[in-house]
Amino acid sequence: MAGFDADAPDPDEGPSRSQRKRDAAELTRLGAELVALPEAELDALPLSERLRDAIELARRITAHGGAARQRQYIGKLLRQTEIEPLRAALARRETDRRLAAGAFHRIEAWRDRLLAEGEPALDALLAATPELDRARLATLLASARREATGGGPPQAARALFRYLRETMATAPPAG
Repeated sequence: MAGFDADAPDPDEGPSRSQRKRDAAELTRLGAELVALPEAELDALPLSERLRDAIELARRITAHGGAARQRQYIGKLLRQTEIEPLRAALARRETDRRLAAGAFHRIEAWRDRLLAEGEPALDALLAATPELDRARLATLLASARREATGGGPPQAARALFRYLRETMATAPPAG
């Protein structure tokens, strides 16, 4: 068997070159996501000092080529870092964002239903969320419905939404 070198590394060992490139590109994307995070959320992540400094520098670079090179450098630093805690923290952030958006839409839907249906929707909301103050809710609803027919700015509807948001923020999701 001519040409076979027993000491040469087996090409079947480890990830392929293409896989290594995909992994590097994924870490570069993760680095770009870290650069885009708000300061407070970035502070909550377990980052090394070198990685944190590289992210701060990437935020200050305005030249397209320089920013791309800095993102690649951040990807390189991420290859030397335990990234599972970062991924878990970013996944929690995304989950929290989706839950907040869902709660916001649920409250919007209740406000719209209250404005459209009136008393029947009020009864359904109070059945689903008994901690609400019926008298205050009825007053806000009457003002918002009166305002809607008058064609003015929706100040009362906004007040109704704020009240629903404040009181339903901790309540479990209801129809």
